[in-house]
Amino acid sequence: MKEHLNKRKKAVAIKYDQAKTTAPVVKAKGAGIIAENILVEASKHNIPVQEDKALLEILMELDLNETIPEELYEVVAEILAYVYNLHEEAKKNVNKTT
Repeated sequence: MKEHLNKRKKAVAIKYDQAKTTAPVVKAKGAGIIAENILVEASKHNIPVQEDKALLEILMELDLNETIPEELYEVVAEILAYVYNLHEEAKKNVNKTT
């Protein structure tokens, strides 16, 4: 049974608002049904999901509304740049079809 619990799906949602914080903040996290709900909400709002097990485990250790530690800035910046580029591409595609 314990092995099953270790294999439960996990998810962490981060948010970065340059006007409010100096670094991304953990906004939601959880395992099992909570992780599923986080992923469903991300999908509903067209928020890209990045899978990185090592980063996930580190972020799971943080408290809600806690700023990510400085040692994660580079990797999280890469993820945010990727997400930003996806949003820009989506905008271009919408503008082409309208």
